[in-house]
Amino acid sequence: MTNGGRIYECQQDGTLVEGEAVLGLLGFYDELDDRSNPNGSIRDAVRPVGESDEAALVAYLDVGHVLIDVMEAGHDAITGSAHRHSPGCSSLVTDGTWLWRQDFPHYVETHHVSLPDAFIEHVRSLNYQVPTITVAEFAPHYDETMPLVGWASAVPWRSTATTLVPEPRAVTSKAQFEAAAPAQDRNRPLGSWGRPRKPRKPRRT
Repeated sequence: MTNGGRIYECQQDGTLVEGEAVLGLLGFYDELDDRSNPNGSIRDAVRPVGESDEAALVAYLDVGHVLIDVMEAGHDAITGSAHRHSPGCSSLVTDGTWLWRQDFPHYVETHHVSLPDAFIEHVRSLNYQVPTITVAEFAPHYDETMPLVGWASAVPWRSTATTLVPEPRAVTSKAQFEAAAPAQDRNRPLGSWGRPRKPRKPRRT
């Protein structure tokens, strides 16, 4: 990606160095699926505490632009428990500079996984507000990045939209999910809710 005229590539830990035009990657851990997982093992990223503004960082991650909406139900890779982002957990989300799985906020708020300094500085500089994306600038980075996370089939970028504007959407908080979980368990039918489903096609606008 470009930043101040420079081009960056993403390293295994999610940090950016000068190189190819790809998005920074967050939450693509070995334990989550059998696609390409450039962020290594999630167990190496777990910390006892998070950033002082972790709640604001999580809120930012919660409301990024959804690029690919995947229909499946996953569980916490460490505890095996369902969580608020279990439905559609491997959907792909972006802010135009970074790319992450939809369930990444769960691992940040629950296991305080480490975040690249460049990402933290980026979000703070935006005052925790997801920006509007100019598609003409973003599409080349999208095309370079998607094969790295196992989505070569989703390139090239095909949307005719010129901008991606943040849209308000309801997001269940961790507290809300945990409060509702006992009732959900009582009402759960026989059988597993964790069976993966076929992914939806990438969103087109």
